[in-house]
Amino acid sequence: MTVEVKAETVQVDEEPSKVVAEVAETAVEEEVKCEKSDESKVVEKSSSYREESNFLSDLKEHEKKALNDLKTKLEEAILGNTLFKKKEAPKKPSSEEIKKVEEEKAAIVEECEKEAEKPSCEEIKVEEEKAAIEKECEKEAEKPEECKEETKADVAGEETVEVVDKDISIWGVPLLPSKGNEGTNVVLLKFLRAREFKVNDAYQMLEKTLQWRKEFGTDSILGEEFGTELDSVAYMSGTDKEGHPICYNIFGVLDNEEMYEKTVATEEKREQFLRWRVQLMEKGVLEVDFKPDGINSLVQVNDLKNSKGPSKKEVRAAVNKAVTLLQDNYPEFVAKNIFINVPFWYFAFHSILSPFLTQRTRSKLVFARPSKVTDTLLKYIPIQEIPIKYGGIKRENEFDFSVTDGEATEVVIKPGTTETIEIPTPESGTTFIWDVVVVGWEVNYTEEFVPADESSYTMIIQKGKKMSADEEAVRKVFKNNEAGKIVLTVHNCSGKKKKLFYRYKVKKASF
Repeated sequence: MTVEVKAETVQVDEEPSKVVAEVAETAVEEEVKCEKSDESKVVEKSSSYREESNFLSDLKEHEKKALNDLKTKLEEAILGNTLFKKKEAPKKPSSEEIKKVEEEKAAIVEECEKEAEKPSCEEIKVEEEKAAIEKECEKEAEKPEECKEETKADVAGEETVEVVDKDISIWGVPLLPSKGNEGTNVVLLKFLRAREFKVNDAYQMLEKTLQWRKEFGTDSILGEEFGTELDSVAYMSGTDKEGHPICYNIFGVLDNEEMYEKTVATEEKREQFLRWRVQLMEKGVLEVDFKPDGINSLVQVNDLKNSKGPSKKEVRAAVNKAVTLLQDNYPEFVAKNIFINVPFWYFAFHSILSPFLTQRTRSKLVFARPSKVTDTLLKYIPIQEIPIKYGGIKRENEFDFSVTDGEATEVVIKPGTTETIEIPTPESGTTFIWDVVVVGWEVNYTEEFVPADESSYTMIIQKGKKMSADEEAVRKVFKNNEAGKIVLTVHNCSGKKKKLFYRYKVKKASF
């Protein structure tokens, strides 16, 4: 016999995504701007492009030479205290300027004398100041030349005393090459690769970045609070299969009138938007290793759903400024740039600019139409790290599964076949939690509990249901009252192979 029971279905409220909407066409334009000095040529797409090695032994000879030359140039600049622009000392008034002031004072006194026979207190004070200045000038004139030269020499000596800062760093990595930190080479190679191993260009880029960080105050930006207005624009979440941190960017959000008013409507708000975007990037950089064998870049996932490009000039200006700023000051920090829910217009746009991109840039770009979002993300990101809205099983504020026990099992279901998953339940009073998702669904799905005692009834947890293509992952919680097994049945009635992912966790009852 079979009876139907209701399983507790976990309702998980998805919080808004947290990140910055960097307009797609702007990002590609910036790539072109950085690379248009190189010889343009058409190259084939390369989905197997890997990050370039940061081990010295793997570098080509001209790359090794460029790195050594840059290190030498940087060492000299730091020890010579020439890496940052020096502030000009305040100018002392010249004798001509003093004379001019005195003449103005005398003219005022003379005018006052004409108006009254008796000098006022103010006039007397002016006369006293004038007399004091004249007396000081006479003393200076009587001073021997030797003393004057000694005084000048003392002042010059004081001005040339400079403190050399040997602890200059960027992203927590010391830049003085003689310190021998392994992260120094990793950082310098980023700037060299961004400038095609042209030493002077790479040095100037690094110099400008350090100056900008000093003026912008990036070292303290992580402690700043920006409220929750931009939480729906972008966020950092999870890692890809190689361990790169992932940044999700949601396009078109800033075109919403309410969001526009809250975030970029005024110059002050646009400045806050820019600082927020830099803070988000700095949070991502915190997860980077800066080691030759470590993770040294991020993965960007850009959602173009419902994106038509920014319609307001203030939005475009804010986004353009943010993209340019990140492009200029965070070189080679992108391992992959994945664009999902890509509309037709963007493919046309990219095809025009594509011939001007280098192979390094082209190989980092990945595009997916709306129907291929999950399949594309799965090439680079494990299913447990893909948010449920993109076809994965990752939920916001996940408490039931952790990194250690959250890995999912993959099963391929052939066309016209049925796959059965059995979860053993040897003890009664046990709580089970499971996630199930089939990429692109279009299958029939059923959940049952089959008792070990043949005289007991089989319980239907989930009636047979035809799952549509846009169904999110199923999460269920079930507590058994006797020993047995949970049976999940998936029938692939389509003519294509399907990928099934599932995971479960058992929690013994506390009584």
